[in-house]
Amino acid sequence: MLMKTEGEMTQAAPPADDDGVPVSVKIRERIKAARQRFHSNDNIAEFIEPGELDKLLDEVTVKMQGVLDSMVIDLDHDHNTGDTARRVAKMYLKEVFNGRYVKGPAITEFPNAEHLNELMIVGPITVRSACSHHFCPVIGKIWIGVMPNEHTNVIGLSKYARLAEWIMGRPQIQEEAVVQLADLIQEKTQPDGLAIVMEASHYCMAWRGVKDMDSKMINSVMRGVFLKDSNLRREFLSLIPRKN
Repeated sequence: MLMKTEGEMTQAAPPADDDGVPVSVKIRERIKAARQRFHSNDNIAEFIEPGELDKLLDEVTVKMQGVLDSMVIDLDHDHNTGDTARRVAKMYLKEVFNGRYVKGPAITEFPNAEHLNELMIVGPITVRSACSHHFCPVIGKIWIGVMPNEHTNVIGLSKYARLAEWIMGRPQIQEEAVVQLADLIQEKTQPDGLAIVMEASHYCMAWRGVKDMDSKMINSVMRGVFLKDSNLRREFLSLIPRKN
């Protein structure tokens, strides 16, 4: 929040804990001490202590108020934006970018007791993210193909959607997001093959820039037998009910 004194405005300091250190600084120092990354699409939940996410929400709210003030918006008298800073901070931390700040969903894994070894496809799974370049929405669908073996762990169909939601709930670029999801599913299930296709609309292209509302981006990751067996890859792609 900006406070006016003698015709000049100075930005209020971010909220600090009792020791005077902002919670964002504490979290960042823990990550650096562990020699870990904290890029926009990384999950940092293990470095956030109980209660700190709410303190981080307070800190982001204050800084967002500064942004709105610098955009020359009258926060004191505009009834539409009076609480916008808080709403935006909450949206980023607890909704659209929640995948950065919370641990992954609990996934129950079952042994492949029936020795399933046929192609399984899950999708389309609707996913929502935001590009890390402009924080504009990325909205699309994902199809996941799995070729299990007798040692593969089996997970419930809804869990694929929960894993996708967790990965996409961060500022992302589509190419990296699909690889992150593939790595996670590979780790959880250990299949003979894994295939993922994502098709999405990017509002950094539709809402700004060239303002093309019809363009979509499609990319894929193929692993294991999907990479080696062109017939299996062709079967998977032919079974995806993608509509242009």
